[in-house]
Amino acid sequence: MGAAHHPVLYHEIIQALEPRNKGYYVDCTLGAGGHALGILQASQPEGQLLGFDLDPQALALARETLAPHEQRTLLLQRSYTKLNKTRQEIQWPLVNGIVLDLGASSMQFDTPERGFSFREDAPLDMRFSPTITESAADIINTYSEAELAEIIFRYGEERASRRIAKAIIGMRPIRTTFELATLISKVIPRKGKRVHPATRTFQALRIAVNDELGSIENILPQAIEALAPGGRLAVISFHSLEDRLVKRFFRHESKDCICPPRQPICTCNHKASIKEITRKPIHPSDEETEQNPRARSARLRVAERISE
Repeated sequence: MGAAHHPVLYHEIIQALEPRNKGYYVDCTLGAGGHALGILQASQPEGQLLGFDLDPQALALARETLAPHEQRTLLLQRSYTKLNKTRQEIQWPLVNGIVLDLGASSMQFDTPERGFSFREDAPLDMRFSPTITESAADIINTYSEAELAEIIFRYGEERASRRIAKAIIGMRPIRTTFELATLISKVIPRKGKRVHPATRTFQALRIAVNDELGSIENILPQAIEALAPGGRLAVISFHSLEDRLVKRFFRHESKDCICPPRQPICTCNHKASIKEITRKPIHPSDEETEQNPRARSARLRVAERISE
């Protein structure tokens, strides 16, 4: 698959899910199929895998990668938010493992015409799928100053969001990655070797275009519902917004009572549905980050379904 498409935390994912023969597994974010391949190899000869990806280019790559195991795979160009609907349609039982590798993939960043990166000049697109109606250019050129500032601050955690939004309004139309990155560099001058000043804004736009946080909030309860007792959910996140959502959900669902601490009697009737396997996230090894610098911000959290 090449170094650029090497799956992040590969060994840790396989170790966490413990794939076994005759098990049922779901890769909600196929990408090039690296994690899926490991799951299929470890669950030979009869393990089954269901894979989702919105990106038709990623799906084509995954089909090539997983071709030796095609009799045991079902790959769909569909949002992972359709997990339980799909499972019902194909009449699958509760599953033994689910992997979620959140955010954009390396190959999306490495395809200039997709507009995810400002390393090369390209149209401001950033859509995971061509079926998504609104691109980053649509947001940049049609949203109000207040709406742009909110997106950049909320999804990019950018302190200069208002200044950036004001500058965007004054320079519209903005159609390419270079145009936007250059504008932001003028608003926030780059100092030394720090991260490029446009990085947070590009992240914010990508999250907004693809409703990434909404999709995470949608899939987490579905994933727990889809797991058999003892089945595991492994989630890789790459920035604090994603990781915070996963951490809060795992903490909430691993408690029997979620009443306020000072309330003397439990009235919530909440029952734990999972146990946290990793109270603290697993980070890539030094060796992995040296081979793949993009892995350095990855964080893995794992939870296990418990009996009703």
